[in-house]
Amino acid sequence: MSRASCVVAVLCLAAAAPVQSADQGPELWDRPRSAQAILAHPQLREAVAQLQAKPAARLRLAHGTRAETQAQAEELRAWLIALAVEPSRLMLRADAAVAGVRLEWVD
Repeated sequence: MSRASCVVAVLCLAAAAPVQSADQGPELWDRPRSAQAILAHPQLREAVAQLQAKPAARLRLAHGTRAETQAQAEELRAWLIALAVEPSRLMLRADAAVAGVRLEWVD
């Protein structure tokens, strides 16, 4: 079994109730990120598990209009791709009503 498959299997087992949208607080951004740190974040672990369990699901990373929040959303997208999420299932969207980065499920 590949490393990505192992990660996906662990994430699928750890999934809780589906998230419709979730804001990512400053605790994600105030320390260095690694795959381990991303997987330790409950909302992100759940999001990856949901994407793996539902092949048609897509996730939008809504972010504020400041350059900092756009960079955070782009970095988070890159981490999700590194954790075996298909790039075509992730979208970025600037939204002035969002202060940071928010995960939003798309039908």
